[in-house]
Amino acid sequence: MSKNYYVDRREFIRGTTGAVAAGLGVSAALEALGQGASRMSIEEAAHKVGRVPRRRLGRSGRQISVLVGAADWVPEVIEAGILSGVNYWHKAEEWEKGSGGPGTTPQAILKNREAFYCEICVDRVRGNHETGQIDAEAHYQLVKQAVARTGLRYFDDMKFHFGYHTVAELKTDRGPIQVFERLKKEGLVRHLCLSQHSYKGNPKVPGGEGALDILHAVLADGVYEHAQFFFTYGDSAEVYEFVKAARRKGFGTIGMKTTRGAARMKEDAAFMKDFPAGTTPHHALACWLTTKTDLDAAVVAIANLDQFVDTFSGAGKAPRAADTRALEVMTAYANREVCRLCQECVSYCPNGVEIADILRYERYATDYHEKGRARTLYAQLDKRADACVACGTCLLHCPQGLPIPDKLARAHRILG
Repeated sequence: MSKNYYVDRREFIRGTTGAVAAGLGVSAALEALGQGASRMSIEEAAHKVGRVPRRRLGRSGRQISVLVGAADWVPEVIEAGILSGVNYWHKAEEWEKGSGGPGTTPQAILKNREAFYCEICVDRVRGNHETGQIDAEAHYQLVKQAVARTGLRYFDDMKFHFGYHTVAELKTDRGPIQVFERLKKEGLVRHLCLSQHSYKGNPKVPGGEGALDILHAVLADGVYEHAQFFFTYGDSAEVYEFVKAARRKGFGTIGMKTTRGAARMKEDAAFMKDFPAGTTPHHALACWLTTKTDLDAAVVAIANLDQFVDTFSGAGKAPRAADTRALEVMTAYANREVCRLCQECVSYCPNGVEIADILRYERYATDYHEKGRARTLYAQLDKRADACVACGTCLLHCPQGLPIPDKLARAHRILG
């Protein structure tokens, strides 16, 4: 693959099908739905962003965009991302081969397949990420079906989604690794990775361990090439140390859940009134993620073209004084308002309230504006926020000192 591949405007237009007048499948579909971001607005967004810089992803040596794309972005943002040189696409299994419209595998990717890295998430079956099982045959069939459904011919990266419950499971259940090796022989996948959540104190996962303990074991195991995990400003020193250790060993790192309340900050008039002039929460975040950390890349939730420009225009740019000050005030705000999802408090709740999951879903609703998804996930919990009796036990174990019962009550009002 060419390390410097970039899709210019004419090449993108030639590669996209489905619209009669302009030859732009996504744009035509949006217009038909009455939602249309115009062709010009997409091109303008890409022009404002420019070319997103790239960085080596671990020992694979692949050069990927320092901010990666996601298949669940709205179509016009996907178009703008491709025009801006975003070449790693998360959750590509969500696309489907077709002639245009939301959810369709982008024609620019299909026509220049080797220029893009498309990742598939493989989840546990017969349950969710907490209660489900690793099933090699089911995972194998899922990937084969997704290859056919998307028209991508293969996936560059097979990701074991949500990761392992314990270090022991990594060592004893090699199902995901065996599936990868089988699919690789058939030319259907090329690289193995995982995203790792924390299961420490999770009432549905007896003996569950923290994400960092498992990630260090993955690093020592040496089979996986890269990992995606929670990473944000104001995080613990242990998280930053893991990233440094990963870089020394050539293990790729992609940060996720990075915004930590940036969207709600922008909507908080009182907060923004005193925010440093000349920058925004998303722009300052992107500058910091892509120049001041040891990450190879990061995932940032993007809702629309304005947010795409606001965020991606900061990729690879050294923070200015305003950006540095912005990160300071953002960290102070997030530390008092937004749970960083460390799960330190969860095992101490006498009622088994799933505190971290509840506050993660509240983030989906408040910051990502995905209220439907958040409410669906919340409804599936065994112990929702209304099971909290405000005993205060959790307060003794929160490193941020958050008023957890109050946060849970607010989350229940939003999600219940």
